[in-house]
Amino acid sequence: MQKQPIAATEIRKATIIDIPDIHALVRELAEYEKAPDQVIASVEDYQRDFRSGCFEAVVAVQQSEIRGMALFFRAYSTWKGRMLYLDDLVVSEPFRRRGLGGLLFQAVLNEARSQGAKLLKWQVLDWNEPALQFYKSYDAVIESEWYNGKILLHTSLSV
Repeated sequence: MQKQPIAATEIRKATIIDIPDIHALVRELAEYEKAPDQVIASVEDYQRDFRSGCFEAVVAVQQSEIRGMALFFRAYSTWKGRMLYLDDLVVSEPFRRRGLGGLLFQAVLNEARSQGAKLLKWQVLDWNEPALQFYKSYDAVIESEWYNGKILLHTSLSV
């Protein structure tokens, strides 16, 4: 497969039509992270929640096909104020290391600024060295002193 130049990439806000592709990219990420059984939200859940404004996304499109996405939502930091939380940034494996992740991340940074956010926050797995290096290239602070906490609110789910 020939690499496509960045110039052939369109970064745009996602629409409801893009939701199945976004869901597929999330499933691809879960496979990469060796946790495919942890994805329980369906395409229908995504569609409902997108329509209700629970999250927004930007997509990277090449030759009319979505090659990557960044999914984010508004949140609030008691210390900083308005923030955006980047839940996932995914580029499909055959299209990685071509600059699409940078274009998507820049679009999220621009969106955060346009919404008046003072902070953009996300998580990255400690073993995901390519992602760690990517975020560090933006002078991101990668915290090591905070632990994540969670409670899954569905009794048939495992943590």
